Amino acid sequence: MAAWGERLAGVRGVLLDISGVLYDGGEGGGAPIAGSVEALARLKRSQLKVRFCTNESQKSREDLVGMLRRLGFDISEGEVTAPAPATCLILKERGLRPHLLIHDGVRSEFDQIDTSNPNCVVIADAGEGFSYQNMNKAFQVLMELENPVLLSLGKGRYYKETSGLMLDVGPYMKALEYACGIEAEVVGKPSPEFFKSALREMGLEAHQAIMIGDDIVGDVSGAQRCGMRALQVRTGKFSMRDPILVPRPGIEPAPPAVETQSLNHWTAREVPPF
Repeated sequence: MAAWGERLAGVRGVLLDISGVLYDGGEGGGAPIAGSVEALARLKRSQLKVRFCTNESQKSREDLVGMLRRLGFDISEGEVTAPAPATCLILKERGLRPHLLIHDGVRSEFDQIDTSNPNCVVIADAGEGFSYQNMNKAFQVLMELENPVLLSLGKGRYYKETSGLMLDVGPYMKALEYACGIEAEVVGKPSPEFFKSALREMGLEAHQAIMIGDDIVGDVSGAQRCGMRALQVRTGKFSMRDPILVPRPGIEPAPPAVETQSLNHWTAREVPPF
């Protein structure tokens, strides 16, 4: 592996995914990935700026941070860029009143949003809320609009919990796109604007930051398109059997990625003690 100075020359900040990098979710809040608590502490002792860039849409930012702190992570709400608060800003700026197809755990983020007489649909990782009835209601709302707007909190295909792989919001977003003949606006990774908002909070340019995540599309490809360096961890949902990594007809090949065994492995070898 290249020396610190060669691989991270000019890097002043690190953007970290949360699920699959710091912890795997599940019953009772999930479990930290081995060494991740120590790895984050190591990063924070360095001279690098650290920010968390997540597509988490089953928990409010407050609940997410509270859970991570209970697991031993040094993290504050102000360090987290998440799609729900960003979506609320868009709704207010554009005068949009959403029909919400979201998880109850994130509903508090939308408490100050007018949801009467909806003129758009917001979809997130609703988990068990993705019933036929709820999907069909979102479909009906969109089809009744002259100019339908679908906002999606991320577009991930799946993620990992301690019990196994779980479908994410992306497949359900695609179903509504197909049924309604529209294209969703993605608020979250891999949207360039989402990455840029995190960089603005850090006061850094894209070439000064590196993104670390377990998602080859949302984390690695999205960051690379913004001009950042990216590192894929072999934790979380990482798998060499991921369909996007296996050449198949009709499937766009994944972008090349620098990989590391885990966040702990990377920080132990490449982040010098300051």
